[in-house]
Amino acid sequence: MRRASLSVKLPYSKTIFSVPKNLDIIGTMNTADRSVEALDTALRRRFEFEEMLPNSSLLSKIKCDNIDLEKLLNTINKRIEKLLDKDHQIGHSYFMNSDGILSISDLRYIFKNKILPLLQEYFYGDFGKIGLVLGERFIKEKDDNTVFSKFNYDDLDLIDERKVYQLSNLNNLESKDFESIYKISE
Repeated sequence: MRRASLSVKLPYSKTIFSVPKNLDIIGTMNTADRSVEALDTALRRRFEFEEMLPNSSLLSKIKCDNIDLEKLLNTINKRIEKLLDKDHQIGHSYFMNSDGILSISDLRYIFKNKILPLLQEYFYGDFGKIGLVLGERFIKEKDDNTVFSKFNYDDLDLIDERKVYQLSNLNNLESKDFESIYKISE
């Protein structure tokens, strides 16, 4: 529905500001970002919202070795939705470029600098949960020989048995490592 042009007097400068009727203003917002929840509520009272979920089919024409980027994104997002919710899914835009081709080096960069930091934020640095999303080629169990100080603590046995995880060296990842994300679930 098109609306008529809108004019308002700006409160400080007292000048007239107009938006022509042939202009639609579109804004985007990540609903997973809870730090702007109050702003989100205020915006929802004033504007219309249309949910835009990731569209993995847009990745079907992007070439990256033998990696099926569409399956890769769908698998990651199904796991994130199971662990958190649908609002935390990863968008298709991380994998898109104007060339329609991603090298393995590009994909390593995307994971190292975009996807993994996002997952670390989502799971508060719990590498075990990130491992559930990406698999054992991305997250490794850390050899932990921690010896605690002598102290009588009731749950020391539980703490000693707790596994500690770390990121694999992402610079060494190959096509098969990225494929393992979705091939396990087939």
